[in-house]
Amino acid sequence: MGFARTCSVALLGVEGVVVEVQADLEAGVAAFTLVGLPDKSLSESRDRVRAAIVNSGETWPQKKLTVGLSPASVPKGGSGFDLAVACAVLAANDRVDPRDIADLMMIGELGLDGRVRPVRGVLPAVLAAADAGYRHVVVPERTVAEASLVPGVSVLGVRSLRQLIALLNDELAPDEDEEPADGRPDPMLAGLTLPGVGHGTGLADTGTPDLAEVAGQGAARTALEVAAAGGHHIYLKGPPGAGKTMLAERLPGLLPPLTRQEAVEVTAVHSVAGILPPGRHMVEQPPYCAPHHSATMQSLVGGGNAMPRPGAVSLSHKGVLFLDEAPEFSGQALDALRQPLESGHVVIARAAGVVRLPARFLLVLAANPCPCGRYGSPGGMCDCTPSMIRRYQGRLSGPLLDRVDLRVDVEAVSRSELIGGVGSAETTAVVASRVREARERAAARYTDTPWRLNSQVPGHELRTRWAVAPGALRSAERDMERGLLTARGLDRVLRVAWTVADLAGRDRPAGVDMERALELRTGVRRGMAVATGDQR
Repeated sequence: MGFARTCSVALLGVEGVVVEVQADLEAGVAAFTLVGLPDKSLSESRDRVRAAIVNSGETWPQKKLTVGLSPASVPKGGSGFDLAVACAVLAANDRVDPRDIADLMMIGELGLDGRVRPVRGVLPAVLAAADAGYRHVVVPERTVAEASLVPGVSVLGVRSLRQLIALLNDELAPDEDEEPADGRPDPMLAGLTLPGVGHGTGLADTGTPDLAEVAGQGAARTALEVAAAGGHHIYLKGPPGAGKTMLAERLPGLLPPLTRQEAVEVTAVHSVAGILPPGRHMVEQPPYCAPHHSATMQSLVGGGNAMPRPGAVSLSHKGVLFLDEAPEFSGQALDALRQPLESGHVVIARAAGVVRLPARFLLVLAANPCPCGRYGSPGGMCDCTPSMIRRYQGRLSGPLLDRVDLRVDVEAVSRSELIGGVGSAETTAVVASRVREARERAAARYTDTPWRLNSQVPGHELRTRWAVAPGALRSAERDMERGLLTARGLDRVLRVAWTVADLAGRDRPAGVDMERALELRTGVRRGMAVATGDQR
């Protein structure tokens, strides 16, 4: 009889749970039993592990074999346990020393020929291992760069089970086949990326478009700058072809690069979701996610039949979530965004367990003024009835819009703006530099606090700890008394005013900043409000 154990990780969303993989050999009829609440893909590892061990030149034990995954109450799925199961079986059969693998964390799928294939979610798995005190991790060779992002962990990348056995036994590692050299896609990378992902699902392969390409739209460009500087959600409303989508696509370029901690968080989500491109082990720029308006609630906030998977709000974590044709989304899906807009995360409960997914994103809504898109346009000749217009605009609920700080009417571009304004607009680099300076001012103000952006500061803290200029709140208070602003709306106007002041280089918001914030919030032009670029 023999017994051995090693460790692997079960992923619950983007968080990992350390799982002890135990193998026990007893005399009896040859059988292979896998226990510990495995799913279908994990149950099939019995056949993969057996074939991989035999095709690696090792002997399969002709005894009663039981492999246990502990804790048994935690749901486990995926093929990432194959390598740990194979090594536990070999150690129980005295092929390797059980002491050599007892403190090793192993993650990887086995092919029938014994090759170690990469799996999704290596980064969050290694993070969980590091938090649990493990300092030595074995992963597929192709995911070494991703696993090495975790500090304080020694990462060993292996290409095959034969190679790992040789390394554990201090033997000469066998030569393995190199990657395809004829330009064909490497089949070993197929497990890292889910089919059908690409632009609009979180990471774009194309370069970031420049803001200078947008003709006219001075008010919308200013609102975009304010949104980027303070992390404020924005609603763009205007006729078709006015440039709403162009503006939204250029917003990620105004955001500063992700910090190291933010990059690790975003990369972990994208690794689990299967949209991390092979060869790109870290996401360093804010992601951009633009789901189609037919997206379901589960695809937006996350979900699935078994353990929930990340949705669009998590794929756009620390980046931009753009909902084009927002009224065409289902009301249930849109209202599901209200919780993550406030909390910055999503908690999804299923029968298999509860998952907490990060969702701190910048929301951009875009909509036409009516179903035909010509309502309010000069000479537009709108064909919609008043009831159709009210019904269309009512698809965006009041509670959802109350959480959106900036509301901008995007007017149709005139001929002179389209032709005569070529080359006169500011570039993304120029605006991004002002955004970076404004964020630095806010970060300095919020030193020794858990906040870094104006949009993150609770209203009570903003009102009591950082005072605005005397008399600056007069207009906002009048709007609140008239019922034009809710208590939440007043707090959001105050946050926007601080962002406008940061962009203007002021120490605290003045009356003109509050007027500008109210205009951006309500869409009603105020007499004192001027463009942000003129407040210097």
